[in-house]
Amino acid sequence: MAIINRKKLSALKHKVQSTASDLLNRSLDQHVNLAVTGLSQSGKTAFITSLVNQLVNEGHGKPLSFFNAVHEGRFIAAKRVPQPNLQISRFDYDAGMAKLGEEEPLWPEPTRSISQIRLAIRYTPQDSMLKYASQMSTLYLDITDYPGEWLLDLPMLKQNYRQWSEYMTELLTSEPRFAFAEAFLKKVEQIDPLAALGEKKLAELAQEYTALLLRYRHELGLSVIQPGRFILPGEHQGAPILQFVPFPFFDRLSEQDISNADQQSLVKMCEARYQEYRDAIVGKFYKQHFVNFDRQIILADCLTPLTNGPMAFNDLQQAIALIMESFSYGKSNILRRLFAPKIDRILFAATKADHVTSDQHQNMTTLLEQVIIKAKKLLSFDGIKMKTLSIASIQCTEQGKSEYQGKELPVLKGKRLDNNQVITLFPGSVPAKLPQPSFFSQNTFNYIQFKPMQAVDEHQALPHIRLDQVLQFLLGDKLK
Repeated sequence: MAIINRKKLSALKHKVQSTASDLLNRSLDQHVNLAVTGLSQSGKTAFITSLVNQLVNEGHGKPLSFFNAVHEGRFIAAKRVPQPNLQISRFDYDAGMAKLGEEEPLWPEPTRSISQIRLAIRYTPQDSMLKYASQMSTLYLDITDYPGEWLLDLPMLKQNYRQWSEYMTELLTSEPRFAFAEAFLKKVEQIDPLAALGEKKLAELAQEYTALLLRYRHELGLSVIQPGRFILPGEHQGAPILQFVPFPFFDRLSEQDISNADQQSLVKMCEARYQEYRDAIVGKFYKQHFVNFDRQIILADCLTPLTNGPMAFNDLQQAIALIMESFSYGKSNILRRLFAPKIDRILFAATKADHVTSDQHQNMTTLLEQVIIKAKKLLSFDGIKMKTLSIASIQCTEQGKSEYQGKELPVLKGKRLDNNQVITLFPGSVPAKLPQPSFFSQNTFNYIQFKPMQAVDEHQALPHIRLDQVLQFLLGDKLK
Protein backbone atom coordinates (compact mmCIF):
# COMPACT_ATOMS: atom_id res chain seq x y z
CA MET A 1 0.00 0.00 0.00
CA ALA A 2 2.86 2.35 0.89
CA ILE A 3 4.53 1.59 -2.44
CA ILE A 4 1.33 2.45 -4.33
CA ASN A 5 0.97 5.69 -2.37
CA ARG A 6 4.58 6.66 -3.07
CA LYS A 7 4.00 6.03 -6.78
CA LYS A 8 0.87 8.16 -6.73
CA LEU A 9 2.67 10.93 -4.85
CA SER A 10 5.56 10.78 -7.31
CA ALA A 11 3.20 11.02 -10.29
CA LEU A 12 1.32 13.90 -8.66
CA LYS A 13 4.59 15.70 -7.90
CA HIS A 14 5.68 15.33 -11.55
CA LYS A 15 2.36 16.70 -12.77
CA VAL A 16 2.47 19.70 -10.39
CA GLN A 17 6.09 20.48 -11.31
CA SER A 18 5.33 20.17 -15.02
CA THR A 19 2.25 22.40 -14.74
CA ALA A 20 4.14 25.02 -12.70
CA SER A 21 6.99 25.01 -15.20
CA ASP A 22 4.59 25.41 -18.13
CA LEU A 23 2.80 28.30 -16.40
CA LEU A 24 6.11 30.05 -15.80
CA ASN A 25 7.18 29.59 -19.41
CA ARG A 26 3.82 30.83 -20.66
CA SER A 27 3.98 33.91 -18.42
CA LEU A 28 7.45 34.71 -19.83
CA ASP A 29 6.18 34.06 -23.37
CA GLN A 30 8.68 31.19 -23.62
CA HIS A 31 6.24 28.46 -24.58
CA VAL A 32 4.38 27.84 -27.84
CA ASN A 33 1.75 25.15 -28.34
CA LEU A 34 1.45 24.49 -32.07
CA ALA A 35 -1.51 22.65 -33.55
CA VAL A 36 -0.68 20.85 -36.81
CA THR A 37 -3.95 20.23 -38.61
CA GLY A 38 -4.94 19.01 -42.02
CA LEU A 39 -6.90 16.34 -43.77
CA SER A 40 -5.84 12.88 -44.85
CA GLN A 41 -2.96 12.87 -47.36
CA SER A 42 -2.09 16.52 -46.66
CA GLY A 43 1.31 15.50 -45.29
CA LYS A 44 1.07 16.16 -41.53
CA THR A 45 3.51 13.40 -40.53
CA ALA A 46 6.06 14.45 -43.13
CA PHE A 47 5.67 18.08 -42.06
CA ILE A 48 6.30 17.44 -38.36
CA THR A 49 9.18 15.09 -39.12
CA SER A 50 10.82 17.70 -41.33
CA LEU A 51 10.13 20.62 -38.97
CA VAL A 52 11.80 18.81 -36.08
CA ASN A 53 14.61 17.68 -38.38
CA GLN A 54 15.32 21.24 -39.57
CA LEU A 55 15.60 22.56 -36.02
CA VAL A 56 17.71 19.79 -34.48
CA ASN A 57 20.02 19.66 -37.54
CA GLU A 58 20.25 23.37 -38.34
CA GLY A 59 23.51 24.01 -40.16
CA HIS A 60 23.74 20.49 -41.61
CA GLY A 61 21.80 21.01 -44.83
CA LYS A 62 19.96 23.70 -46.74
CA PRO A 63 20.26 26.91 -44.65
CA LEU A 64 17.14 28.33 -43.04
CA SER A 65 17.80 31.69 -44.65
CA PHE A 66 14.39 33.26 -43.97
CA PHE A 67 14.34 32.22 -40.30
CA ASN A 68 15.63 35.39 -38.61
CA ALA A 69 17.10 33.72 -35.53
CA VAL A 70 19.31 31.66 -37.86
CA HIS A 71 19.98 34.45 -40.35
CA GLU A 72 21.09 36.79 -37.54
CA GLY A 73 23.27 34.13 -35.90
CA ARG A 74 21.20 34.01 -32.70
CA PHE A 75 19.96 30.42 -33.07
CA ILE A 76 22.14 28.20 -30.85
CA ALA A 77 20.59 24.73 -30.94
CA ALA A 78 17.42 22.69 -30.52
CA LYS A 79 16.84 19.30 -28.97
CA ARG A 80 13.98 16.97 -28.18
CA VAL A 81 12.92 16.89 -24.53
CA PRO A 82 10.25 14.85 -22.68
CA GLN A 83 6.71 15.93 -23.54
CA PRO A 84 4.55 17.34 -20.72
CA ASN A 85 1.47 15.18 -21.31
CA LEU A 86 2.38 11.59 -20.49
CA GLN A 87 -1.02 10.26 -21.60
CA ILE A 88 -0.54 11.22 -25.24
CA SER A 89 1.45 9.06 -27.63
CA ARG A 90 4.91 10.35 -28.48
CA PHE A 91 5.25 11.47 -32.08
CA ASP A 92 7.52 8.81 -33.56
CA TYR A 93 10.16 11.03 -35.11
CA ASP A 94 12.82 8.30 -35.02
CA ALA A 95 10.65 5.85 -36.99
CA GLY A 96 9.97 8.51 -39.62
CA MET A 97 13.65 9.33 -40.02
CA ALA A 98 14.49 5.61 -40.15
CA LYS A 99 12.15 5.14 -43.13
CA LEU A 100 13.65 8.18 -44.88
CA GLY A 101 17.12 6.78 -44.22
CA GLU A 102 16.57 3.36 -45.81
CA GLU A 103 18.46 2.39 -48.95
CA GLU A 104 15.15 2.79 -50.79
CA PRO A 105 13.64 5.59 -48.67
CA LEU A 106 9.94 5.49 -47.80
CA TRP A 107 7.50 8.08 -46.51
CA PRO A 108 6.80 8.04 -42.75
CA GLU A 109 3.66 6.24 -41.64
CA PRO A 110 0.58 8.53 -41.74
CA THR A 111 -1.20 9.83 -38.65
CA ARG A 112 -3.46 7.25 -37.00
CA SER A 113 -3.99 8.86 -33.61
CA ILE A 114 -3.11 11.93 -31.57
CA SER A 115 0.59 12.41 -30.83
CA GLN A 116 2.91 15.06 -29.45
CA ILE A 117 6.57 16.06 -29.40
CA ARG A 118 8.37 18.81 -27.44
CA LEU A 119 11.47 20.73 -28.47
CA ALA A 120 13.67 23.05 -26.45
CA ILE A 121 15.08 25.80 -28.66
CA ARG A 122 18.11 27.64 -27.28
CA TYR A 123 18.83 31.10 -28.67
CA THR A 124 20.41 34.46 -27.87
CA PRO A 125 17.72 37.06 -27.06
CA GLN A 126 17.94 40.40 -28.81
CA ASP A 127 14.94 42.65 -28.30
CA SER A 128 13.03 41.13 -25.39
CA MET A 129 13.45 41.76 -21.67
CA LEU A 130 15.03 38.30 -21.42
CA LYS A 131 18.37 39.65 -22.68
CA TYR A 132 18.81 41.55 -19.43
CA ALA A 133 18.42 38.37 -17.41
CA SER A 134 20.51 35.88 -19.39
CA GLN A 135 22.94 35.52 -22.26
CA MET A 136 20.81 32.63 -23.55
CA SER A 137 17.11 31.84 -23.49
CA THR A 138 15.04 28.72 -24.20
CA LEU A 139 11.73 28.51 -26.05
CA TYR A 140 9.70 25.35 -25.49
CA LEU A 141 7.74 24.21 -28.52
CA ASP A 142 4.98 21.62 -28.17
CA ILE A 143 3.84 20.20 -31.51
CA THR A 144 0.56 18.28 -31.47
CA ASP A 145 -0.64 16.15 -34.36
CA TYR A 146 -4.21 15.00 -34.97
CA PRO A 147 -5.90 12.93 -37.66
CA GLY A 148 -7.75 15.45 -39.79
CA GLU A 149 -10.82 13.19 -39.84
CA TRP A 150 -11.14 13.54 -36.06
CA LEU A 151 -11.17 17.32 -36.35
CA LEU A 152 -14.14 17.20 -38.71
CA ASP A 153 -16.21 15.65 -35.90
CA LEU A 154 -15.95 18.74 -33.70
CA PRO A 155 -18.99 20.54 -35.22
CA MET A 156 -21.06 17.57 -33.99
CA LEU A 157 -20.76 19.05 -30.50
CA LYS A 158 -23.35 21.66 -31.55
CA GLN A 159 -25.74 19.15 -33.13
CA ASN A 160 -28.18 16.61 -31.74
CA TYR A 161 -28.77 13.35 -33.58
CA ARG A 162 -31.61 14.69 -35.70
CA GLN A 163 -29.65 17.82 -36.74
CA TRP A 164 -26.61 15.73 -37.62
CA SER A 165 -28.76 13.29 -39.61
CA GLU A 166 -30.28 16.15 -41.60
CA TYR A 167 -26.83 17.52 -42.40
CA MET A 168 -25.57 14.09 -43.48
CA THR A 169 -28.72 13.55 -45.57
CA GLU A 170 -28.08 16.83 -47.37
CA LEU A 171 -24.61 15.56 -48.27
CA LEU A 172 -25.65 12.01 -49.14
CA THR A 173 -28.42 13.13 -51.49
CA SER A 174 -26.16 15.54 -53.41
CA GLU A 175 -23.72 14.60 -56.14
CA PRO A 176 -21.16 13.16 -56.31
CA ARG A 177 -22.10 11.30 -53.10
CA PHE A 178 -25.61 10.26 -54.13
CA ALA A 179 -24.46 7.90 -56.90
CA PHE A 180 -22.60 5.88 -54.24
CA ALA A 181 -25.20 6.32 -51.46
CA GLU A 182 -28.44 5.51 -53.29
CA ALA A 183 -28.45 1.80 -52.43
CA PHE A 184 -27.62 2.50 -48.78
CA LEU A 185 -30.41 5.10 -48.50
CA LYS A 186 -32.94 2.67 -49.99
CA LYS A 187 -31.87 0.01 -47.51
CA VAL A 188 -32.39 2.37 -44.56
CA GLU A 189 -35.78 3.42 -45.97
CA GLN A 190 -36.96 -0.22 -45.94
CA ILE A 191 -36.27 -0.57 -42.20
CA ASP A 192 -39.06 0.19 -39.74
CA PRO A 193 -37.30 2.88 -37.68
CA LEU A 194 -39.59 2.43 -34.66
CA ALA A 195 -39.55 -1.37 -34.32
CA ALA A 196 -36.87 -3.43 -32.60
CA LEU A 197 -33.87 -3.87 -34.89
CA GLY A 198 -31.16 -5.50 -32.78
CA GLU A 199 -27.48 -4.73 -32.33
CA LYS A 200 -26.24 -7.17 -34.97
CA LYS A 201 -28.28 -5.61 -37.79
CA LEU A 202 -27.27 -2.11 -36.70
CA ALA A 203 -23.62 -3.17 -36.68
CA GLU A 204 -23.98 -4.46 -40.25
CA LEU A 205 -25.63 -1.22 -41.32
CA ALA A 206 -22.86 0.83 -39.69
CA GLN A 207 -20.30 -1.30 -41.52
CA GLU A 208 -21.97 -0.47 -44.84
CA TYR A 209 -21.98 3.22 -43.95
CA THR A 210 -18.30 3.04 -43.07
CA ALA A 211 -17.54 1.41 -46.41
CA LEU A 212 -19.42 4.29 -48.05
CA LEU A 213 -17.28 6.84 -46.22
CA LEU A 214 -14.11 5.04 -47.31
CA ARG A 215 -15.24 5.18 -50.93
CA TYR A 216 -15.84 8.90 -50.60
CA ARG A 217 -12.33 9.32 -49.26
CA HIS A 218 -10.38 7.05 -51.59
CA GLU A 219 -12.41 6.98 -54.82
CA LEU A 220 -13.81 10.51 -54.92
CA GLY A 221 -11.13 12.28 -52.87
CA LEU A 222 -13.74 14.04 -50.74
CA SER A 223 -12.82 15.74 -47.48
CA VAL A 224 -15.99 16.03 -45.36
CA ILE A 225 -16.20 12.60 -43.74
CA GLN A 226 -18.33 12.15 -40.60
CA PRO A 227 -17.98 10.52 -38.18
CA GLY A 228 -14.22 10.65 -38.66
CA ARG A 229 -13.47 7.80 -36.31
CA PHE A 230 -15.48 5.45 -38.51
CA ILE A 231 -12.54 5.40 -40.93
CA LEU A 232 -9.83 5.98 -38.28
CA PRO A 233 -11.26 4.30 -35.18
CA GLY A 234 -8.09 4.13 -33.09
CA GLU A 235 -8.67 2.31 -29.80
CA HIS A 236 -12.44 2.19 -30.44
CA GLN A 237 -12.19 -0.33 -33.29
CA GLY A 238 -15.23 -2.60 -33.18
CA ALA A 239 -16.89 -0.82 -30.23
CA PRO A 240 -20.69 -0.30 -30.31
CA ILE A 241 -20.09 3.44 -29.88
CA LEU A 242 -18.95 3.45 -33.52
CA GLN A 243 -22.03 1.59 -34.72
CA PHE A 244 -24.70 4.09 -35.71
CA VAL A 245 -25.85 5.72 -38.95
CA PRO A 246 -27.69 8.90 -39.93
CA PHE A 247 -31.47 8.56 -40.32
CA PRO A 248 -32.60 10.44 -43.45
CA PHE A 249 -36.37 10.32 -42.92
CA PHE A 250 -37.12 12.27 -39.76
CA ASP A 251 -39.67 14.34 -41.69
CA ARG A 252 -41.88 11.22 -41.84
CA LEU A 253 -41.97 10.81 -38.06
CA SER A 254 -43.79 12.79 -35.38
CA GLU A 255 -42.37 13.53 -31.94
CA GLN A 256 -44.93 11.10 -30.56
CA ASP A 257 -43.71 8.36 -32.92
CA ILE A 258 -40.15 8.81 -31.74
CA SER A 259 -41.17 8.95 -28.09
CA ASN A 260 -43.06 5.64 -28.40
CA ALA A 261 -40.34 3.86 -30.40
CA ASP A 262 -38.83 0.62 -29.08
CA GLN A 263 -35.56 1.20 -27.23
CA GLN A 264 -33.90 -1.30 -29.59
CA SER A 265 -35.24 0.48 -32.69
CA LEU A 266 -33.07 2.12 -35.33
CA VAL A 267 -33.76 5.71 -34.24
CA LYS A 268 -33.43 5.03 -30.51
CA MET A 269 -30.21 3.02 -30.72
CA CYS A 270 -28.62 5.44 -33.18
CA GLU A 271 -29.63 8.44 -31.10
CA ALA A 272 -28.19 6.94 -27.91
CA ARG A 273 -24.92 5.95 -29.58
CA TYR A 274 -24.59 9.27 -31.37
CA GLN A 275 -24.96 11.13 -28.07
CA GLU A 276 -22.42 8.87 -26.41
CA TYR A 277 -20.01 9.33 -29.32
CA ARG A 278 -20.49 13.10 -29.29
CA ASP A 279 -20.09 13.51 -25.52
CA ALA A 280 -17.65 10.76 -24.51
CA ILE A 281 -15.32 10.82 -27.53
CA VAL A 282 -15.64 14.11 -29.41
CA GLY A 283 -16.35 16.26 -26.35
CA LYS A 284 -13.55 14.71 -24.33
CA PHE A 285 -11.17 15.14 -27.26
CA TYR A 286 -12.04 18.84 -27.48
CA LYS A 287 -11.73 19.56 -23.75
CA GLN A 288 -8.43 17.75 -23.34
CA HIS A 289 -6.58 19.07 -26.36
CA PHE A 290 -8.11 22.20 -27.83
CA VAL A 291 -7.91 24.79 -25.07
CA ASN A 292 -4.20 25.56 -25.00
CA PHE A 293 -3.16 26.21 -28.59
CA ASP A 294 -1.24 29.40 -29.44
CA ARG A 295 -0.41 28.85 -33.09
CA GLN A 296 -1.90 26.74 -35.84
CA ILE A 297 -0.88 25.50 -39.25
CA ILE A 298 -3.48 24.05 -41.60
CA LEU A 299 -2.02 21.83 -44.31
CA ALA A 300 -4.04 21.40 -47.49
CA ASP A 301 -3.45 19.24 -50.54
CA CYS A 302 -4.85 21.32 -53.40
CA LEU A 303 -3.38 19.10 -56.12
CA THR A 304 -5.49 16.00 -55.60
CA PRO A 305 -8.76 17.94 -56.11
CA LEU A 306 -7.37 19.16 -59.44
CA THR A 307 -7.39 15.52 -60.45
CA ASN A 308 -10.74 14.64 -58.83
CA GLY A 309 -12.82 17.51 -60.14
CA PRO A 310 -14.78 20.60 -59.02
CA MET A 311 -16.85 18.85 -56.32
CA ALA A 312 -13.64 17.84 -54.56
CA PHE A 313 -12.67 21.49 -54.36
CA ASN A 314 -16.02 22.45 -52.88
CA ASP A 315 -15.65 19.68 -50.31
CA LEU A 316 -12.12 20.79 -49.39
CA GLN A 317 -13.35 24.34 -48.85
CA GLN A 318 -16.18 23.13 -46.62
CA ALA A 319 -13.88 20.84 -44.64
CA ILE A 320 -11.40 23.63 -43.87
CA ALA A 321 -14.26 25.87 -42.72
CA LEU A 322 -15.52 23.11 -40.40
CA ILE A 323 -12.06 22.62 -38.90
CA MET A 324 -11.51 26.32 -38.26
CA GLU A 325 -14.88 26.76 -36.57
CA SER A 326 -13.70 24.50 -33.78
CA PHE A 327 -10.59 26.42 -32.77
CA SER A 328 -10.52 29.38 -30.43
CA TYR A 329 -9.10 32.42 -32.17
CA GLY A 330 -8.31 35.86 -30.85
CA LYS A 331 -5.44 38.13 -29.91
CA SER A 332 -3.29 36.74 -27.13
CA ASN A 333 -1.94 38.64 -24.13
CA ILE A 334 -0.20 37.51 -20.95
CA LEU A 335 -3.42 36.87 -18.98
CA ARG A 336 -4.99 34.94 -21.84
CA ARG A 337 -1.82 32.91 -22.26
CA LEU A 338 -2.08 31.81 -18.62
CA PHE A 339 -5.80 31.27 -18.24
CA ALA A 340 -7.56 31.30 -21.62
CA PRO A 341 -5.07 30.90 -24.48
CA LYS A 342 -6.12 31.89 -27.97
CA ILE A 343 -4.67 31.13 -31.38
CA ASP A 344 -3.21 34.42 -32.61
CA ARG A 345 -1.36 33.24 -35.72
CA ILE A 346 -2.44 30.79 -38.37
CA LEU A 347 -0.56 29.60 -41.41
CA PHE A 348 -2.29 28.03 -44.39
CA ALA A 349 0.09 25.80 -46.32
CA ALA A 350 -0.48 24.31 -49.75
CA THR A 351 1.59 21.15 -49.51
CA LYS A 352 3.48 19.13 -52.13
CA ALA A 353 4.85 22.19 -53.92
CA ASP A 354 7.61 19.93 -55.25
CA HIS A 355 4.97 18.06 -57.30
CA VAL A 356 4.64 21.05 -59.63
CA THR A 357 7.27 23.21 -61.31
CA SER A 358 8.53 26.25 -59.41
CA ASP A 359 6.78 28.70 -61.75
CA GLN A 360 3.46 27.28 -60.48
CA HIS A 361 4.13 27.84 -56.76
CA GLN A 362 2.52 31.28 -56.69
CA ASN A 363 -0.57 29.86 -58.37
CA MET A 364 -0.72 27.15 -55.69
CA THR A 365 -0.65 29.83 -52.99
CA THR A 366 -3.31 31.92 -54.71
CA LEU A 367 -5.50 28.86 -55.27
CA LEU A 368 -5.42 27.96 -51.58
CA GLU A 369 -6.31 31.55 -50.71
CA GLN A 370 -9.36 31.16 -52.93
CA VAL A 371 -10.32 27.95 -51.09
CA ILE A 372 -10.10 29.61 -47.66
CA ILE A 373 -11.34 33.07 -48.56
CA LYS A 374 -14.55 32.90 -46.50
CA ALA A 375 -12.83 31.65 -43.36
CA LYS A 376 -9.97 34.11 -43.85
CA LYS A 377 -12.33 37.08 -43.90
CA LEU A 378 -13.75 36.07 -40.53
CA LEU A 379 -10.27 35.73 -39.05
CA SER A 380 -9.19 39.07 -40.49
CA PHE A 381 -12.13 40.67 -38.73
CA ASP A 382 -10.83 39.27 -35.42
CA GLY A 383 -7.34 40.62 -36.06
CA ILE A 384 -5.62 37.25 -36.44
CA LYS A 385 -2.23 37.28 -38.20
CA MET A 386 -2.37 34.97 -41.20
CA LYS A 387 -0.10 33.84 -43.99
CA THR A 388 -0.49 31.52 -46.97
CA LEU A 389 2.45 29.61 -48.46
CA SER A 390 3.13 26.78 -50.86
CA ILE A 391 5.59 24.36 -49.27
CA ALA A 392 7.21 20.97 -49.59
CA SER A 393 8.05 19.51 -46.19
CA ILE A 394 10.41 16.96 -47.77
CA GLN A 395 11.38 17.80 -51.34
CA CYS A 396 11.23 14.68 -53.49
CA THR A 397 11.76 16.01 -57.03
CA GLU A 398 14.37 17.97 -58.94
CA GLN A 399 13.60 20.97 -61.13
CA GLY A 400 14.92 21.15 -64.66
CA LYS A 401 14.34 22.35 -68.23
CA SER A 402 13.37 20.45 -71.37
CA GLU A 403 12.73 21.38 -74.99
CA TYR A 404 9.30 20.70 -76.49
CA GLN A 405 8.39 21.77 -80.04
CA GLY A 406 11.26 24.22 -80.05
CA LYS A 407 10.32 25.78 -76.69
CA GLU A 408 12.01 25.39 -73.33
CA LEU A 409 9.65 24.07 -70.64
CA PRO A 410 10.17 23.67 -66.88
CA VAL A 411 9.99 20.01 -65.86
CA LEU A 412 10.24 17.77 -62.81
CA LYS A 413 12.38 14.70 -62.33
CA GLY A 414 11.51 12.17 -59.67
CA LYS A 415 10.83 8.54 -58.79
CA ARG A 416 7.20 7.40 -59.06
CA LEU A 417 5.67 6.12 -55.84
CA ASP A 418 3.78 3.29 -57.53
CA ASN A 419 6.55 1.64 -59.57
CA ASN A 420 9.92 3.27 -58.68
CA GLN A 421 10.35 4.45 -62.27
CA VAL A 422 12.39 7.63 -62.63
CA ILE A 423 10.49 10.02 -64.89
CA THR A 424 10.75 13.57 -66.21
CA LEU A 425 7.52 15.43 -66.87
CA PHE A 426 5.67 18.71 -66.93
CA PRO A 427 2.72 18.06 -64.60
CA GLY A 428 0.63 20.92 -65.92
CA SER A 429 -0.45 24.39 -64.87
CA VAL A 430 -2.13 25.13 -61.56
CA PRO A 431 -5.07 27.56 -61.82
CA ALA A 432 -4.75 30.69 -59.71
CA LYS A 433 -8.51 30.64 -59.03
CA LEU A 434 -11.05 28.00 -58.12
CA PRO A 435 -11.32 26.22 -61.47
CA GLN A 436 -14.50 26.37 -63.50
CA PRO A 437 -15.92 23.08 -64.85
CA SER A 438 -14.37 23.92 -68.23
CA PHE A 439 -10.90 23.67 -66.66
CA PHE A 440 -11.32 19.96 -66.09
CA SER A 441 -12.45 19.29 -69.64
CA GLN A 442 -9.87 21.49 -71.34
CA ASN A 443 -6.82 20.81 -69.16
CA THR A 444 -5.05 17.66 -68.13
CA PHE A 445 -3.33 17.97 -64.79
CA ASN A 446 -0.84 15.11 -64.54
CA TYR A 447 -0.56 14.76 -60.76
CA ILE A 448 1.81 11.92 -59.90
CA GLN A 449 2.93 10.91 -56.42
CA PHE A 450 6.69 10.58 -55.92
CA LYS A 451 8.95 8.75 -53.50
CA PRO A 452 11.60 10.53 -51.41
CA MET A 453 14.59 11.37 -53.61
CA GLN A 454 17.45 9.83 -51.64
CA ALA A 455 18.29 8.39 -48.25
CA VAL A 456 18.99 11.01 -45.58
CA ASP A 457 21.06 10.44 -42.45
CA GLU A 458 19.32 11.32 -39.16
CA HIS A 459 21.95 14.01 -38.53
CA GLN A 460 21.38 15.65 -41.91
CA ALA A 461 18.70 18.24 -42.63
CA LEU A 462 16.02 17.11 -45.06
CA PRO A 463 15.57 18.95 -48.37
CA HIS A 464 12.53 21.23 -48.23
CA ILE A 465 10.78 24.18 -49.83
CA ARG A 466 9.99 27.22 -47.62
CA LEU A 467 10.06 25.57 -44.20
CA ASP A 468 12.31 28.44 -43.10
CA GLN A 469 9.45 30.84 -43.90
CA VAL A 470 7.09 28.59 -41.95
CA LEU A 471 9.38 28.74 -38.92
CA GLN A 472 9.75 32.50 -39.17
CA PHE A 473 6.01 33.11 -39.24
CA LEU A 474 5.14 30.64 -36.46
CA LEU A 475 8.10 31.23 -34.12
CA GLY A 476 10.04 34.28 -35.28
CA ASP A 477 8.36 36.76 -32.88
CA LYS A 478 9.08 34.44 -29.94
CA LEU A 479 12.83 34.28 -30.65
CA LYS A 480 13.63 37.98 -30.48
